[in-house]
Amino acid sequence: MSGIASKLQHNRTKAEGFGSNSHAVPYLDQDYEALKRQCLESGTLFEDDMFGATVSSLGFDELGPDSYKIEGVEWKRPAELTASPQFIVEGATRTDICQGSLGDCWLLAAIASLTLNKEVLNRVVPHGQSFDHNYAGIFHFQIWQYGEWVDVVIDDRLPVRDGKLLFVHSAEGSEFWSALLEKAYAKVNGCYEVLSGGSPTEGFEDFTGGIAERFKLNSPQPNLYSIIQKALDRGSLLGCSINTTGNEARESVTSQQLVKAHAYSITGAEEVKCSGEIIRLIRVRNPWGKIEWKGPWSDSSSEWQLISDADRERLRHKAEDGEFWMAFSDFLEQFSVAEVCNLTPDTLTGDQLKKWSLNAFDGNWRRGSTAGGCRKFPKTFWMNPQFVIRLEEEDDDGEKGCSFLVGLMQKNRKNWLRMGHGQDMHTIGFTIYEVPEQFTGQRNVHLEKTFFLRHAQKARSETFIDLREVVTRFCMPPGEYLIIPSTYKPSKDGDFFVRVFSEKHADLQELDDPIEFKVEEEEEISEDEVDGTFKTLFGKLAGEDSEISAFELKNILNKVVSKRDKGQKHQSRTRFPHSRCCGLLSQMSPCRGSKRSPDINTDGFGLETCRNMINLLDKDGNGTLGLVEFKTLWAKIEKYLKIYRQRDEDNSGTMSSTEMRAAVEEAGFSLNNPLHQILVTRFSNADLTIDFDNFVSCLIRLESMFHIFQTLDTDNSGKVEFNMFQWLYLTLL
Repeated sequence: MSGIASKLQHNRTKAEGFGSNSHAVPYLDQDYEALKRQCLESGTLFEDDMFGATVSSLGFDELGPDSYKIEGVEWKRPAELTASPQFIVEGATRTDICQGSLGDCWLLAAIASLTLNKEVLNRVVPHGQSFDHNYAGIFHFQIWQYGEWVDVVIDDRLPVRDGKLLFVHSAEGSEFWSALLEKAYAKVNGCYEVLSGGSPTEGFEDFTGGIAERFKLNSPQPNLYSIIQKALDRGSLLGCSINTTGNEARESVTSQQLVKAHAYSITGAEEVKCSGEIIRLIRVRNPWGKIEWKGPWSDSSSEWQLISDADRERLRHKAEDGEFWMAFSDFLEQFSVAEVCNLTPDTLTGDQLKKWSLNAFDGNWRRGSTAGGCRKFPKTFWMNPQFVIRLEEEDDDGEKGCSFLVGLMQKNRKNWLRMGHGQDMHTIGFTIYEVPEQFTGQRNVHLEKTFFLRHAQKARSETFIDLREVVTRFCMPPGEYLIIPSTYKPSKDGDFFVRVFSEKHADLQELDDPIEFKVEEEEEISEDEVDGTFKTLFGKLAGEDSEISAFELKNILNKVVSKRDKGQKHQSRTRFPHSRCCGLLSQMSPCRGSKRSPDINTDGFGLETCRNMINLLDKDGNGTLGLVEFKTLWAKIEKYLKIYRQRDEDNSGTMSSTEMRAAVEEAGFSLNNPLHQILVTRFSNADLTIDFDNFVSCLIRLESMFHIFQTLDTDNSGKVEFNMFQWLYLTLL
């Protein structure tokens, strides 16, 4: 299936609910139930040909075919490693997850967090999998990928050296769910090696579908406590940790019994009245189930005697279970970082939890059309995709303003790195503008360069950075705001996913121009209205049959576009007798590469372009142009030449893709971003310039397609239907 057709089909299935939590999409079209059934019926163990037991599944560089690090590596099934392999033993716990020789501790921290939330864990690790009942060597996991849940099938052949798992393994040795989950995650990312290095927030998001924030506690936001309380009310996953400094050992214990470089979870936040003062408390859990904070508000501290009996009964839990309270001020002093993974509404069940409102869009940046770079590049910044969010309701906490999170995620970059396409991550960010009153409520408009030159930004992402995702929290008055996601520099190809989590309902839509043909119908003329000079010229060009074919049209257009061999001196242009027609053609540069400054450059008109011209104007259907039809065509070419020269702002003789966008609009075509991307791909040169012949070909092709659609859309519904013959006939035309 072609790329465009595949994308249309994907959008259609997504609109039907595929990709949701409850209806995951089979990754690489591998259906777990069907594959397992085939294996059971044939009595064979599953072997995954999409992610085989090969070097390419391990890596491409440090774990590539020439690396010493893969010497002695074999692929074995769990039954070949232990007498009685188990999928999960007595529930999934943190001790099931031990790091191997791969630098993916960030992933392990995220997997460990799953064990603290059984509801989320059960979504990622589906029930009913084992090495006993109906075992067929096949397992599956559900992972969130850029806006949709995918069901990832794997076989259970795992990389082993000297009889031991090379990567993630359980402490007990016979439990394999974590090693198999790591393999599934490696599969969706291309190989194991790309997992070496990352952020725990990536794992949080891919196992929940949520959006993760990171807060530095040495300079906390004034409303951080409120953010934590709201996150807990919404069922978010919250964690915290203490950084190490210098030569401090990982997981060293402080005098107050806190463990450094260790992932804690935050499980509660409450305010109590103590000696007439309101004290903010926060509850933290050590997943080890032991080693607790020994400072104020710990299990045995005297502060509990200073609060009401009701509060003490409600909050205090005296047990060595790894969970403890502490004052929020001590929390800020003792811990270094807090992380909040805000969950999507469809991840949460039950009415007791408050839920975020979620809006999301897929998009892309393409060189020459929608990859405009950041606002430091004003000539192209406006070309980036544009989204508008409408905020109507203020928050419930009494503070003025509407709270929302914006997350910009770049897609599939790790797979690009594996395939040898260079840089891992683009440097990305976004800018926010307040929508002026004159544009409020408008959606069928792509704001142009002048808008951004005249208006200052309202806010922006915290930084432009080369991470998979940039997330920033905002609180703004009700109104409409324009969000512009971009790479830092222009002309960077990439796909992205933009999300807005809002405390209250918000409406997010893409701003884009409508698809319209805005040229008035041309007045028909008769042969008598054609001037004598043009008739005489046409007679000489058309020959005895008084008709011009595509081959003759090509010769006519190119006769004045002289060719020259490399190294020869510039040849003089061939001129027809003086006329409006020949005056037009004589403005064309005879060749590319001339040292003088030409009006325009052209490589000459191709036969396909000439056929398109005739198809547009051939009213009697004989595949040629008569006098009136040729006259009409010449008027079009003259109009297009005028636009081309006016839009060639740097007088280079060619048109840049940026200039092309404005020129197409001046010619009467309103197109959206995807269509502008196609035009650049189809009609530009390698350096993203467009010659005059390609410019004419583009406009003629557009006009033909609009005319065909308008002719078939007899009821002006905006839709037409084709049978197979009609489709082939029109696309081959």
